[in-house]
Amino acid sequence: MSPEIIDNAKLHDEKENIPANTSGNRPFIDVARTYASRRDVVKGGVAAAAAGFFAPTALAGSNSTSYAGSPGEGRGLVNFRPVPVEEGASDARMPHISRNYRYQTLIPWGTDLLDADNDYNGDLMSRPSADEAATQVGIGHDGMWFFPIDQSRADLVPRGYRLSSTNGLLVVNHEFGANGHVLGFERDDSGALILSDSGAPISKNPESLEDVRLSQTVHGVTVAEITYGLIVENRSASRGWELVRGSSFNRRITVNTPVEFSGPVAFSELLENEAGNMPAGTVNNCGSGPTPWGTYITCEENFNGYFGANGELETTEEQERYGFSNSGFGYQWHVFDERFDLNNPLYANEQNRFGWCVEIDPFNPDAKPVKRTALGRFKHEAIAIKEIDRGRIAAYMGDDQRFDYCYKYESNRPWRQAIDDGESPLDDGKLFVARYNDDGTGEWIELTIENPALAARFSSQAELLVYTRVAADIVGATPMDRPEWTTIGKDGETYWTLTNNSRREEPNVANPEAPNGDGHIIKTMDVDSENFNWEFFVLASSSRDTEGVFTDPDAAWADADGRLFIGTDGGQPDGLQDQLVVFDTTADGEPEAKRLFVGVASDEITGFATTPNCEFAFINIQHPGNGLAEATNFPARPDGITTPRDCTVVLRRVNGGVIGS
Repeated sequence: MSPEIIDNAKLHDEKENIPANTSGNRPFIDVARTYASRRDVVKGGVAAAAAGFFAPTALAGSNSTSYAGSPGEGRGLVNFRPVPVEEGASDARMPHISRNYRYQTLIPWGTDLLDADNDYNGDLMSRPSADEAATQVGIGHDGMWFFPIDQSRADLVPRGYRLSSTNGLLVVNHEFGANGHVLGFERDDSGALILSDSGAPISKNPESLEDVRLSQTVHGVTVAEITYGLIVENRSASRGWELVRGSSFNRRITVNTPVEFSGPVAFSELLENEAGNMPAGTVNNCGSGPTPWGTYITCEENFNGYFGANGELETTEEQERYGFSNSGFGYQWHVFDERFDLNNPLYANEQNRFGWCVEIDPFNPDAKPVKRTALGRFKHEAIAIKEIDRGRIAAYMGDDQRFDYCYKYESNRPWRQAIDDGESPLDDGKLFVARYNDDGTGEWIELTIENPALAARFSSQAELLVYTRVAADIVGATPMDRPEWTTIGKDGETYWTLTNNSRREEPNVANPEAPNGDGHIIKTMDVDSENFNWEFFVLASSSRDTEGVFTDPDAAWADADGRLFIGTDGGQPDGLQDQLVVFDTTADGEPEAKRLFVGVASDEITGFATTPNCEFAFINIQHPGNGLAEATNFPARPDGITTPRDCTVVLRRVNGGVIGS
C-alpha cells in the first residue's frame, strides 16, 4: 500500500486556518465589497504620498540603487522565458527552472558549519544527535538575507565602494520541523514506511529530553559565511557558491541561546518567571528583513505551537487570543522541558517571551540576539523597513493568521542619530495597526496607552505590547486574510501578501471565490504617519486561466527597478508545485506573473535575497516531500532512500545580468 503523502505546503496551515480573532471588528470582506463597487480593484493608481514624507530611496525591501546590467524602464524588466505549466507539472521529485537560468543547492539541513565529517546527509534510518545538530544548519529554511563580508566597513560605502557580491554572510531562518521530519517516521527493518489504518505515515514523537533537544536545536537561525569561486568535486571543477567551514562568523541561534529584551517591555513583570531563568531562545523564525544599519531582523511566528500543558489547561482570554492550547502543534516539548509547560507556575510568563521581532548582528558572534518589544507581540511573518521623513524609519509587519491585522512601526528619531547615540531606532517609536476604508483610503491607528479605550484595559504600555492583538481588537483594526510578507517597492509603496482565507463565507468582486483559497496582494502608500491609500495589486484567482497561474502568495521581495518576486505557499493549480513568480510592477494593465522556478512535492518556496549586484538570488525550499523519501529526495538526486532536506537554492541567469530580467 502506498503512503498517503500529505500535499500541504505548510504543515502549520491547519492551525493557521483557525482564527483566534473574536473581536467582531468589521472584516476585510465588507471593506472590499464596498471598495470594489467604487474603484477598479486590480492595479489602479495609488495616490502619491504627501510631499517630503518619503526619502528618495527605500533602504530595505528593495535595493537603493539601480544595478549595472539592468534593462531599465522601457526595455522590459521581466523578459526571461517562463517555465511552461506542462513542464513544471511533469515531475515533482526535482525542481524546474526557466531555460534562461541555472540553479545550485547550498547549505541543506544537516550541513555542519565547522567540519564536513559531521554532516548529516539524509540517512533514511538515522538522525543527528542534539549535540551534532548544534553546529549544523537547521531545518525549515525560510526568511534570509545576504550580508556582504565588507558591509561592516560602512566608512567606505559613501565613497561609492562596491560591496562584495562573491563573499558574505547568509543568515537563514529555520521556521519549523515537524516531528516526522526531525525525528523520522516509523519504518520496518527494510526501510519501508509503517502506515496507520488510514494509510498515512506514522511520525515518531519525542520519547526523552534528548529528542526534544534535537527538535529545539534544528529550529532557530543560522549565520553562515559563503563564497563564490572554483569548486573542485569528484575530479571536476566548476564555479559556484560554497560554505566557508570554520568561519569565525558561523553560528547557530536556537531556542536555548541566551537573548536580551529591549524597549518598553524589557523590564516588565510579564517577562519574569518564578524560576528565575534567564531569557533564552527564538523559535518559529518565519520571515525576516534587513535594517539600514546592517543587522538582521528575524520574526517569530507560530510560537504558541511549541507550548502545551501537562494536565488540563484553563486558558485565559489572552492565551486564547494567541492560540495557546493543551497540545500545541504536537511537538510535545512541554512533556520533557518544563519551560514549555503552560501549567507549570514556575514558568508562567515563559510564553510572553516569544512572539517578537529579534535583531541579530551577523558580524558580531558574541552579541546576544535582542528582542525589540516596541514592534509588538503577535505572529510576525516578516518585516520590511524603509526610510521616511527626516531620516526616520517605518517598518511594516503582518500577523499571519486568519482575520488578523497589518501593522506599522515608526521610529521617533532619525535612525542614524539614534545609532550614533548608542540607541536603537527600534526601541523608541510608535506602533500602529491598519483600518481599511471603503474608498481606498486607510488609517494607521496608534496603539498607545494614552488612548482612553486602551488605558481602560491595560495598566501600562508594556502590558499593551505583550497583548498587541487584544489592543488592536479594541481600536477596531480590519481583520485580514492572513497577512504574510511585506516588501517595499521602487517608489516607496508597500506590497502585502495575503495567502488565503478558507473561512470567507461569500464571494465578492475582490474575492470571487468562497472560501478564498487563492489569496491576493495589496499595495499601500502612506500619505502621512496616520493615513494611507490602498488598492489590490493582483488577485491570484485571476491567474487561473493564464499561463502565469499561481496561488497562495507568501514570500515577497521588490527590487529597485520595479520587479516583484513572489514565492508561493499552498496547493498550486494545474499540477504545479509551489513556485517563484516575477511581476513587472511598472507595466500597464493587469499584472502578469512569470514563472521562474517550480519546486518539488509538498514544499514551499520562501525566503528571498540577492547579492548587491543582483547577479545571484537566494531562495529556500522548505519541507520538501514533508520529509518523506517516497515523495522526493531533493536536494539529492532521486533514489527513493534519501531523506529530503530543506535547503537554499541559488539562482543565476545563464549569461549573467540582473536576477529576474
